[in-house]
Amino acid sequence: MNALAFPGFVPDPGLAADIQLRVLSLGAGVQSTTLALMAAHGEIGPMPDCAIFADTGWEPKAVYEHLAWLRSPNVLPFPVHIVSSGDLRADLIAASRGERWASIPAFTRTVTPAGSELPVYDEDENGDLVPVGSRVLRTERIGVGMIRRQCTSSYKIVPIRRKVRELLGIAGRRSPGSPVAEQWIGISLDEALRMKPSFEDWQFNRWPLIERGMTRQDCLRWLVRHDYPIPPKSACIGCPFHSDTAWRTLRDHDPEAWDNAVSLDAMIRTGLRGIRGEVYLHRSAVPLDEADLTTAADHGQLDLWQNECEGMCGI
Repeated sequence: MNALAFPGFVPDPGLAADIQLRVLSLGAGVQSTTLALMAAHGEIGPMPDCAIFADTGWEPKAVYEHLAWLRSPNVLPFPVHIVSSGDLRADLIAASRGERWASIPAFTRTVTPAGSELPVYDEDENGDLVPVGSRVLRTERIGVGMIRRQCTSSYKIVPIRRKVRELLGIAGRRSPGSPVAEQWIGISLDEALRMKPSFEDWQFNRWPLIERGMTRQDCLRWLVRHDYPIPPKSACIGCPFHSDTAWRTLRDHDPEAWDNAVSLDAMIRTGLRGIRGEVYLHRSAVPLDEADLTTAADHGQLDLWQNECEGMCGI
């Protein structure tokens, strides 16, 4: 398939006329790696001026090794800048002591004991909920929720945007009123729901893989066809969006990273500012090393990743 099959995703030539900088957001996963290498082959253009990798400090060792390969001589014809807003894991440890934090989409577990009195609500004439009485719980109630995600913005989007402004020479200055930067994002056709427009007037987003109708499997086939290494999964070691398959892979094939995640999971159980109940990395809201990871059929990953912001993680 080509871009003509998806005219709604093709960049407006009128916007491209004033572009001063083309940047590829590099997550070092399958899609963004394929996008970078396709650009290097001249299959997607115009050639980006650079790629930017936002380092959370908590990526698996294999991701850093793959990133080093991408930055090695004769792989990409454009530079790869590495930016950072800090060490996410270290910041979470500090958060467990009550310090301010950029929240991750971890899971909370709250227990309401039997015998607790709970309010009963009804709607008033305006449709608003108002308490009309109370009831007593006969049995214990366990609730599992998900914390609002701020980490993608704080550790991915913000440092990349800061670097783009620096490269444009507009850091600390008033932003242009029209697009002067084009940001390439490696979202594939099977993850099109993750597409988000730029919220900056001076920049617009572009999704070249979607323009070409390429899925993740198409990316893998392209890499194999050109005899390139298959990138590792690009996501933080302890990302709560991991599927059970991903957690099992970490446990069985990267014990150092697994221990890293298990220890962090235990540290953040309580103490996080503004969070009631206990906090867990696994969606079952039990300690990570006690979670049941034996189920082969896990549909949670797709649903969770579709919520991922701007497509900056996992690509």
